[in-house]
Amino acid sequence: MERTKPAAPSSLPERYLVRPGDNLFRIALEHGLDYRQLARWNGIAHPDRIIAGTSLRLRPPAESAAEEDPLEYGETPVRWVWPVQGKVIAGYDEPAGRKGIQIAAPYGAPVLAAASGRVVYTGHGLRGYGRLTIIRHGKIMLSVYAHQSKILVKEGDWVTQGQQIGEVGDTDAERAKLHFEIRAYGRPVNPADYLPG
Repeated sequence: MERTKPAAPSSLPERYLVRPGDNLFRIALEHGLDYRQLARWNGIAHPDRIIAGTSLRLRPPAESAAEEDPLEYGETPVRWVWPVQGKVIAGYDEPAGRKGIQIAAPYGAPVLAAASGRVVYTGHGLRGYGRLTIIRHGKIMLSVYAHQSKILVKEGDWVTQGQQIGEVGDTDAERAKLHFEIRAYGRPVNPADYLPG
């Protein structure tokens, strides 16, 4: 079944005021951006060092807007596949703070790209996510894969739907599982609305 394109939020902010405890990776994720773009737009040489109280630009400066390739990450996906074979042990409930789904699977089980796209982040810079991969799909969508034991891709890689990108782990988690999110314009959406069956 073909999904309708998510509606753009009416007022995405132009700027963001850095709060204590923030980091560039989380700010980028929450706004549907690539942290490297965010660093470039704000002249930040070290993405792991930002200062509370700083006002960050969330859109490219006018002079660099023409340099941004609108097709850089391909088309927005219509069909998605499950990122891992396992049992959903916690569903999406954004008001309760559950921004994705938790899928129990054996330690080391393959983690697959749910849709084709560009890897925009790998690492463990977001507290509570453990080893994490973020893939950008078109200009609208992101997918998030957390608690991996091993990451098999690197930032900048193009991955195809169903390609193995990592292995299930338990980093920052109480058991082996995959935390999986889909975000539209940086905002969490219910993965059940996109995944088959």
